[in-house]
Amino acid sequence: MQTQGKLIVIDGTDGSGKATQTRLLVERLNQEGFTVETIAFPQYGKKSCGLVEEYLEGKYGGAEEIGPYRASIFYAVDRYDASFQIHAWLAEGKIVIADRYVGSNMGHQGGKISDPEERARYYQWNHQLEHEIFSLPEPAINFVLFVPVEISIKLAEQRNAIEGNKHTLKKDIHEENHHHLSAAAQAYLDLTERFDVFERIDCIHEGTLLSPQTIHEKIWNRLSTLLEA
Repeated sequence: MQTQGKLIVIDGTDGSGKATQTRLLVERLNQEGFTVETIAFPQYGKKSCGLVEEYLEGKYGGAEEIGPYRASIFYAVDRYDASFQIHAWLAEGKIVIADRYVGSNMGHQGGKISDPEERARYYQWNHQLEHEIFSLPEPAINFVLFVPVEISIKLAEQRNAIEGNKHTLKKDIHEENHHHLSAAAQAYLDLTERFDVFERIDCIHEGTLLSPQTIHEKIWNRLSTLLEA
């Protein structure tokens, strides 16, 4: 009987190096003999991501105007499109690494809700939307890369200056709104305190950004235990 695979998520604040950590983790897992697949969200350029792209470009108004519930549906639809492939990979016993996943809704959209009780209700609603209605697979663990917002803004700006935004040449409505980024960072921390499946990985030590390899070792130390279970 085929052993079910595991879904591992790399998530976190802007500029925290999610793509780099995804690449390092894939390389490490391959070295250890695992069969690995990767996927990144949002799936820019695909039809399923159309509403996300329009939202981020400001077509429907600002992030606060749209609110957490409508925006969450845009992202959930995109993940639903990918869920069939993810389920297939997991059924084949593969390790699937997702660069962002359901937790991105809970961080970025949950950050729009300041009241703790209302935010908790939103978390429950989003879980029902994505995992029950859209039947997205549950992750084995979500690694939340945490960088203080004042540093993450600088890192994200440096990245965009070099690479350009993935889906447009200008900042999206999240990136240009520093209040949104700060609130999202706090919501990510809230997730790591509320739910065991969210694991905080601090990427800064004494005000200095840790090297990608050091951050990777933090992730691997936790993940290797999970893979042995």
